[in-house]
Amino acid sequence: MDPLSDILSLLKPQSYSFRALEASGKWSIQFPANEGIRCYALLSGQCWLVIEGVPEAIRFAAGDCILMTKKQSFRMASDVNMTPIDGVAFFSATKQGGVATCNGGRDVTGIGGYFEITGKYAAVLLSLLPAIVHIRKESSRAALWVSMELMMEELREPQPGGYVVAQQISQMMLVQALRLHPSDGERAGVGWLFALADRQMGAAINAMHDDPGQPWTLQALAERACMSRSTFAQKFKDIVGTSPMEYLIRWRMLLAENKLANSKESIYDIALSLGYESESSFSTAFKRVVGCAPRQYSRSRINVTN
Repeated sequence: MDPLSDILSLLKPQSYSFRALEASGKWSIQFPANEGIRCYALLSGQCWLVIEGVPEAIRFAAGDCILMTKKQSFRMASDVNMTPIDGVAFFSATKQGGVATCNGGRDVTGIGGYFEITGKYAAVLLSLLPAIVHIRKESSRAALWVSMELMMEELREPQPGGYVVAQQISQMMLVQALRLHPSDGERAGVGWLFALADRQMGAAINAMHDDPGQPWTLQALAERACMSRSTFAQKFKDIVGTSPMEYLIRWRMLLAENKLANSKESIYDIALSLGYESESSFSTAFKRVVGCAPRQYSRSRINVTN
């Protein structure tokens, strides 16, 4: 798999809920801060998005798609000065996969979904993703438009199996938005997704994900990126926010956690598969990153599932 697929496979995002909204006139809807990933797209009209911790309201126009990966409350509104209604109460009156209407009109038509994230290490994985992804570049919006229209068609005119189809479309929109994000801005940005999109940094990250058990050195990774060791190390830290070797160790430990929780492999075999020559060296690295020894982690996972 590629690195983005690796991360999403560990996050295991599940479409917890999704609905459509058709609104007209003046309206304002407040949503609470929840864990998980929220995905919204606008098919017609425009409105404003006011997100906790973001100083300026975001203009949300037809064709735009927005992802929010952090726990932040937010408000969608035609008028930011209007007192909002409770979004949970408003949408609970509409069944999952249905269309909620506000003021009975279609001036604004949008779709939204909430992805529940499972896994003890979800916070670490989500930290790799930007807090807000706003797809608004014309070429990027065109790539999402077909999925948006298909989703709206499924919600407006339910067909047998429509709920499952809509879930699959929402998953596809999530992946599309994440991979479009680096190319949507006017200039290169900072963050893991931008590193993946960078030819040199992407080559190094792909190498670590393709073969995490390889005894990678800073020099070997720099050669994959076709850069000098010092230049590679600095550029990697500037974009990703951590050193290449720290990133490699963190990725190995995420894989180790997944193996300890979901496989019957021995700690020794896991250590060897991730590039460690002994169980003790692996255990030392695991405890430094995760906060407990591998055996303790395994016992805690067994207690949780029993």
